[in-house]
Amino acid sequence: MDWQCSSLLLRATPLPSPSLPRPISVPANPKPHKSGHLTPFEPVPSSPVPSPSANDTSGAHLHHDCSLGSYSRMLHGCSSRGSLPRGKAVHGRLLRARVEPDAHLWNCLLNMYCKCGSLKRARLVFELMPHRDVVAWTSLMAAHACANDGEEGMRMFCEMMADGVWPNAFALSSGLKACSVCEDLGFGRQLHGEAVKMHLLSDPIVGPSLIDFYVKCAGMELAEKMFFGLPEKNVTSWNALLGGYAWLGEDMKVLELFRGFMESGTMVSEFILPTVIKRCAGLGEVRQGQSLHCLVIKIGLEQDGFLSSSLVDMYAKCGLVEEAHKVFVRIVDPDVVVWSAMISGFDQQGMGLEAVKLFRSMKRLGVRPNSYTLASVAGAASQLEDQELCGSLHAYILKNGFDMRTEVGNAILNMYMKNGAVEDGCMVFDTMMEHDTISWNSLLSGFHSGSSCDKGLRIFIGLLTQNIMPNTYTYISILRSCTSLKDARYGAQVHARIFKSNLSGDSFLGRSLVDMYASSGDLENACLVFDRLTERDVFSWTVIITGYTNTYQGEKAINCFRQMQQQGLHPNEFTISCCLGACSYLAALDSGCQFHSHAIKSGLIGSYVMSNLINMYAKCGCMMDAEAAFNESTFHDEVSWNILICGYSQHGYVVKALESFQQMIEEGKKPDEVTFVGVLSACSHAGLLNEGMKYFNSMYRIYGITPTIEHHRCIIDILGKAGKHDEVVQFINEMGLSSDASIWQTALGTCRMHGNVEFAERAANKLFELDPSMDSSYIMMSNLYAAAGRWEDAIRMRKFMGNILRDRVSQKQDYKQVAVLLASPAPLVASGLSDPFPPPVDRGMASRLQQLRSKAVQASEFLSKHGCTYYKELMEENKRHVVQPPTVEKCQELSKQLFYTRLASIPVRCESFWKELDGLKHIWRNRKDIKVEDVGIAALFGLELYAWSCVGEIVGRGFTFTGYYV
Repeated sequence: MDWQCSSLLLRATPLPSPSLPRPISVPANPKPHKSGHLTPFEPVPSSPVPSPSANDTSGAHLHHDCSLGSYSRMLHGCSSRGSLPRGKAVHGRLLRARVEPDAHLWNCLLNMYCKCGSLKRARLVFELMPHRDVVAWTSLMAAHACANDGEEGMRMFCEMMADGVWPNAFALSSGLKACSVCEDLGFGRQLHGEAVKMHLLSDPIVGPSLIDFYVKCAGMELAEKMFFGLPEKNVTSWNALLGGYAWLGEDMKVLELFRGFMESGTMVSEFILPTVIKRCAGLGEVRQGQSLHCLVIKIGLEQDGFLSSSLVDMYAKCGLVEEAHKVFVRIVDPDVVVWSAMISGFDQQGMGLEAVKLFRSMKRLGVRPNSYTLASVAGAASQLEDQELCGSLHAYILKNGFDMRTEVGNAILNMYMKNGAVEDGCMVFDTMMEHDTISWNSLLSGFHSGSSCDKGLRIFIGLLTQNIMPNTYTYISILRSCTSLKDARYGAQVHARIFKSNLSGDSFLGRSLVDMYASSGDLENACLVFDRLTERDVFSWTVIITGYTNTYQGEKAINCFRQMQQQGLHPNEFTISCCLGACSYLAALDSGCQFHSHAIKSGLIGSYVMSNLINMYAKCGCMMDAEAAFNESTFHDEVSWNILICGYSQHGYVVKALESFQQMIEEGKKPDEVTFVGVLSACSHAGLLNEGMKYFNSMYRIYGITPTIEHHRCIIDILGKAGKHDEVVQFINEMGLSSDASIWQTALGTCRMHGNVEFAERAANKLFELDPSMDSSYIMMSNLYAAAGRWEDAIRMRKFMGNILRDRVSQKQDYKQVAVLLASPAPLVASGLSDPFPPPVDRGMASRLQQLRSKAVQASEFLSKHGCTYYKELMEENKRHVVQPPTVEKCQELSKQLFYTRLASIPVRCESFWKELDGLKHIWRNRKDIKVEDVGIAALFGLELYAWSCVGEIVGRGFTFTGYYV
């Protein structure tokens, strides 16, 4: 009757779904159930549950007359394998058999649910037990500690003591583990006292547990005192102390302590060696690792799975993959741990294909992989750029139910992103149950280039809204997106975030910031970050040199190279290539020859260096040297061919340019847009109309290349030089190029040779309509009129051009006047500001100045109420000391500093600004109490500060407002 009532009661209140766990409500003083039968707290599952095979004693077809020992063995098998479905199947059959369990069977059932991670069911079984001995209490305490619920584990220990159950060594060990989880030093010391009372310090379980507890809660000092205070130091206590140092990351201390262990004469076991072998892998101590390998062979533990996996991992991390494979092959029956270690070793050394082959062999031998195995295989597949392999691996993971694990999901996500399958990666991210920082970093890694960089920024914002704390890798990933965007504004905001996260001192982030600013053309901030780097390696120097080269500051690039050499750093191929690019821009043949010699001496003659070397000689006009460098190169790619062809074309070697094109085709290289620009330019220089049209028509028909504006301009130049201006107009109309100003400028330029004024007027009218600010057009028309003897038209064109230039200069003078008025302190009177600004030419300028006026009036009103005294003192000081305005460079520097600190939400104080101005140092010394928190309006010197920042932007950027402050 009890069995039926309990069954109906618990069937009426079903358990929540396993995917949505809820905390268990446990009574403060649980009372044992009075029934002698096992109460079915869960209905027998209606869905088919996988049954254990006969070999693993899980009971595929159980009979009701099975003995209690059979049930115990089956539950023990499920516990060791962690198979919850099979354990539930055994539990259901036990219920149907209505077997009255004994204390041992109760403990086996409870232990099965604890080991399988089902704490809710374990707690229900525990509440229904008629008698709870120390084994039951210990099992549940250990389960809570393993689930990082240390407080509940400690509470259960107290309840056990209150229930009159005396703890044993296992119970004390579980209680100490719960204290370690909660870092409760006080309760752990009480357990230490109980161990002393019970004379359990020499126990091989309690002693190491106490050492581990003190390591986690108090540090190594107390842990060492505990270790040296033990009456007997066995191998488990040594292993606990070694594990403590390993947990704190003190690898060298682990090796020193192991030497002491060997000198103590304690017998070596298979439990202590893996810890030391892993430390050798972390430190790269190959010799020490090989000595440990010899020790393993000597004591006969070479076939131990855990030790073998540690050896394989050690050799792989030290770069000795062949030695790792030798260890793997010698194992007679490797388990999944050893297989996983070998696959991970291949993955770490970039041998993705070998890792995939080994995984397939593992499946053929019937070894079931775990989550670590699949994560390593996914990492290997990410190196192969094989999307079919990625899809099949993902299908295997879904089929075997590993997709719910976060580490496997992260590996699959990273695999898709590195193989360019961004959509599949986003789908995996959306289906993951939990997202950690690694998940977000893997997602961001797919949005580093092309048009997807802005999506990377939105993903980063979503990461912040989910309260995920970005780490160094997150910031490096988002900075790569900003680098691809080549917009320092986004990168500056990320920089501010890094500054607020106290990560500005990270050397890797510093290099990424230098790369971002340099790629965006902001060399000033790139140099500021570079100067603050604590470690400047070749990469950071190369980034700065590349930035100077890309911004056409070749002399500074070469100077940076010399500074790098003075610091004892050796350049790599990219450094030499960037310096050669700087020499190409400067046409500095002597410096280029020196870099050529340096590359030969250093053995840095790679394909990338040779391409830049050929380009340098071609840009300097030394085509013989460029051809010699090309012939010396062992690898001729499309880039080197393009440089050679364009160089020949630029310097008038038409025949050689066309011959080089034919040789390129014969070698099987496919030409691109740049190749045909060089070929068509050569035809244009030589006036080869038929050949030029032939090459132009072959672009799309033979090579599938869509012609660009540059190719069309070459054809127009060829037709125009041949005097076929009617065909030029027909070609422009057929190609739909009538709205492009550069096309008409090219057409206008071809009229000089034949003096076709009528066609020139037609092209000029179209050009003036599209782009009236192009000065060269007026000059060409004036020269054409003069050459044709039409002097009145030539003078009229000159006057028209002069009026345009005069208006442009007048507009600049207006901007200069605005800058001067902004910089002058004269309008700052207590009664307010007058309207001294002249009407600007640009309407956008007028609206911005109107905003500036309103801010200036607000500042003057504030001054009239609060700042009269300080302002009068300032004016009196100005009478005795002439205030010298800062230079343009100083204004730019200060305004950018203010801009970035404003982005970082840091209060800006005017003292730092005025301290920079030499004319007001004495006021800075006397008035340290002046604190201005807002850049634009807030207090005494707010308007001056705002004005100077605007001046810096106006003067530094060609008299145009950028809107940062307005």
